[in-house]
Amino acid sequence: MVTAVETWRHRDIITNGIRMHYVTQGEGPLVVLLHGFPEFWYSWRLQIPELAQQGCTVVAPDLRGYNDSDKPRTGYDMPTLLRDIEGLIRGLGYSEAVIVGHDWGGALAWAFAMRYPQMTTRLIVLNAPHPMTFARELRKPKQRAMSWYVLAFQLPWLPEALLSHNHAEPIGRLIYEAATRKDAFPPDVLLRYQEAMSKPGALTAGLNYYRALVRGSLFDVVRGIPPFQEKIAAPTLLIWGEQDVALGIELTEGLEEWVPAIQIKRIADSGHWVQQEQPALVNQYMLEFLRRA
Repeated sequence: MVTAVETWRHRDIITNGIRMHYVTQGEGPLVVLLHGFPEFWYSWRLQIPELAQQGCTVVAPDLRGYNDSDKPRTGYDMPTLLRDIEGLIRGLGYSEAVIVGHDWGGALAWAFAMRYPQMTTRLIVLNAPHPMTFARELRKPKQRAMSWYVLAFQLPWLPEALLSHNHAEPIGRLIYEAATRKDAFPPDVLLRYQEAMSKPGALTAGLNYYRALVRGSLFDVVRGIPPFQEKIAAPTLLIWGEQDVALGIELTEGLEEWVPAIQIKRIADSGHWVQQEQPALVNQYMLEFLRRA
C-alpha cells in the first residue's frame, strides 16, 4: 500500500456562481486534476506531490456538489460543469492548463478539450470513455450490461437511500469491490470517501451527474449525435486499467478518428481506480508524457 503525506494547501474560489474547494501544490504551468464518482480531490493524493515536484502548479478541485464545494440543486449538465472548470482556470490567473480527468472527471476532460481547445494544452484521461466510443459500445449488449447502474441512478430517492445507509458504507464497498488491487483501499481510505459522500447534499449531487447525463446533451451521443464537432487537437494520453468492471477495454479502440494525437497506456493489473491502484506506473506515464512538451 502506498500512502501520501499531505503537502498541499486547501483553498476556495468562486467560479460560475459557486464556491469550489480545491487543494494545490507547486509552481509552474497549471495542471487541473478532475475526480470521478463517488470520489473527491483525495483520489489524486498520490499524484499531486509528484506533479508539483516536476515544476507544475497542481490543482485538484472538489467538483460541483462534492465534498467541500457548494451543492446547488441544479447545474449538473455538461455545459455548466465545463463553465465551472473554465472559471476555475481563469480565476487562478491562467488562460490554459493541462486537463487531467478520471471517470466522470474524464468525461469532463474529453468535453472540455472539445469545447475549449484554446485552453487545453495537453489532455490526460484515465478510465473514462471518449463520448463517441462510448456511444458505439453502448449499442452492444456487453457495455449496456456493464452500464446498468446509469439507469438505476435515474430513480428518485431510492439510490440515495441505499447508498447512504450506515454512514455511506455501500460507497466504501462499491469502491473496494471494483478494485483489482484491494490493498489500495484500506479501511481508513474508504472511510474518507464515505465521509465525503455523507455530507449533506453530496450524494444527491453526485447522482445528479448521471441524471443530467441521461436527460442532457452528452447522452445524445448514444443516439448518434456528436456533442461537439471539433476533433481534439491537443496531445492526449489515455491510461486504462484493463480490469475495469464498468467500462470495457473496447472503449480504448478506434480513437484516432476523433483524437489524432493520442497515446494509449493499458495497465493489466488494475481496475477502475487506476491512479490509486497503480500510482507509480500512472505517475511514470503522466510525467513522461508531460516532459515531451
